[in-house]
Order: sequence, then C-alpha cells, then structure tokens
Amino acid sequence: MATLAPESRQQQRQTPAVLPDGRKVVDEVSGWLRVFDDGSIDRTWTGPPEALPLMQPVEPYAVPRDGHTLHDLPGEPDLRVYLPETKHDSAGAAGRLPVIVQLHGGGFCISHPSWALYHHFYARLACAVPAVVVTAQLPLAPEHRLPAQIYTGVDVLRRLRSIVTSDAGSLQDPAAKLLREASDLSRVFLVGDSSGGNLVHHVAARVGEDGPDVWAPLRVAGGVPIHPGFVRAERSNSELGATPDSVFFTLDMLDKFLAMALPEGATKDHPFTCPMGPHAPPLESVPLPPMLVAVAEKDLIRDTNLEYCDALRAAGKEVEVLINRDMTHSFYLNKFAVDMDPTTGERAQELIDAIKSFIARH
Repeated sequence: MATLAPESRQQQRQTPAVLPDGRKVVDEVSGWLRVFDDGSIDRTWTGPPEALPLMQPVEPYAVPRDGHTLHDLPGEPDLRVYLPETKHDSAGAAGRLPVIVQLHGGGFCISHPSWALYHHFYARLACAVPAVVVTAQLPLAPEHRLPAQIYTGVDVLRRLRSIVTSDAGSLQDPAAKLLREASDLSRVFLVGDSSGGNLVHHVAARVGEDGPDVWAPLRVAGGVPIHPGFVRAERSNSELGATPDSVFFTLDMLDKFLAMALPEGATKDHPFTCPMGPHAPPLESVPLPPMLVAVAEKDLIRDTNLEYCDALRAAGKEVEVLINRDMTHSFYLNKFAVDMDPTTGERAQELIDAIKSFIARH
C-alpha cells in the first residue's frame, strides 16, 4: 500500500511497557498488535491516525449502492456477500454468476473483511466481473495458529455449497435466498490478499485432494493469489534491497506475524509459507486449479512470489503472472492512493481487468 508521509509515521503513538492494569507488553507489531504477559492481545490501531478510516467497518445494505448490495449471513462461519445487480433476459430470468471467495490478508494475525480497505476493492470487483463475492472472518493468530485459517477457508466453501444447494423453502434468511439464486457453483474462484494468497494455494489444494465428486456441484475453477506471503527463512534479494518504507508492510511485520502464525517451532521454510520449498509436497503432486498470481514490482517479497510462479510452471501447472509495475504490497487496498494517484489508480484497474479476464476464460 502507499507510503504515508514521514511526519505521519513520526506521530505514531508509543506503547507503554506496562499498562495501568499491570499488564506488560511482551511483543508488539508496531501500530497493529500488542501481546501481553497474560496472553491477551490488543489489536487497537496505534499508528498514524489518517490510516484509521481504511480500517473502519462498513455496514451491510440491502438497498443497491453503486450497482450492488451487501449482506451479512450469520453462521458457521459468518459470511459477507456482495451481490451485483444483474441484467435479466427476455424471459425475465437472471443468469447465475461466478463466485469469488475472498480470503483476507493481515499476516494471519490482523484485519477483518468488513474493513473499508477491502470493501472498496471487492465491491468494485463484484460489479466489474460481474460476480458474487463471498468473504468471511478468518481466525487470527497467535490465538489461532495455522492451519486454523486453512480449515476456515474450506468451511467457507462448504457453507457456500450448503446454501446454494438447499431447497429454496428451507432458507429463512433473505440474503441466503439471494445468494442461492445468484451463484454458479461450477465457477468458484479463490482470491486472496497477502497471507490470504497463501490460503488460495492451500484451500485449493485441500479441495483438490478430496476430488471433484466430494465437492460436486461446487468446483474451484481458478485461484488468484495477490501478493501472496510466500517466503523462505533466508532473506531474498527483494527483502534485503531498498524498498519503500510503509507502516502497512515492513520486514518486522513479516517476521513477527509469521512467527505468531506458524506452528510452534516452525520457520518460514514451513509449507504454509514456502509451498515451493523442500519441506513442502512436490508441486507436481498438488492438485491445483489454474492460477493468476499478481506480483507487485516493489514488494518486499517480490522475489519469492516470482519463485513460486516459476515453481508452478516447472511442475506443469497452469499459471499466469501479472506484474503490478512500480507498486508496493497490497497497493490496491489503499483507496486514498487509488483515488488520488493516477498511477496507482491505473494499476488497480489493470488488476481488476486481469481478474475479470481470468474468470471469463475459466
């Protein structure tokens, strides 16, 4: 995401070592997360205040805005659904739409799919494709370490299938009925941001291992990892090089979030974060759908993202690569930059166009 001004970073509040209630901070990811000696976690944003609007929750709305409606479906897991307004044919029937299942980022440790930064991009994507967009809150580390997030991603697909294949009369929630009527389960696409990009790989692999008969009529037709958090224990050249400073993604965040999220004692060479490494199953044996991988040219983890793409190709997998020129990690989620900087806006549109084209071809 776009860099905040240096003076903004200097305004970041300093966290006291000991709180008035006696709790001590034992670990911290600057601005994002504090871990206390009693095991409690505080995710109150303490970074530059001008970034706070991007983390404000967006409430659902059944009255269309900008060509779509937004619905929450409580359950296990809770779902959030974007439904674009659809055109009807001459008989008055609306065609079913492909489904994008969005797996949010945040280093497995922070963020919520209701945040404005996700909302603006995925509402726009839903209308542009058009597609139903389904997202869900993933469990957060360190309270819930991997593979909890993978299991929840699979559960999202399981609940989606349950709703869409239910008898219309059995659904009490009006939003569930709308989801049932709009969704084409044969064309489900996993899209993930950052650590959510890791989940695209692992959730798709879990579904592939089960086989199509287990999941029918649901079919994962493709995956779109966007700036996935694939790394190695050894620093890559892009991690070591001069990259734009940002409160939204730093080496400290990368290291600490993954230390909190990976199984106890694991390094970044674990298959969850290095599926192209020697400790992971050979990619030739991993059942994956076609992939479109977005790589930001100025991302700290650019090199390992490209290494993942090269490994997929070498394993005979179908993979396309989109390079976001001159962009940093998750740039498209920063609505301020997308709206105000012409280059960032252009690259965000390129990303949407690429996803739209990928879905149309699969």
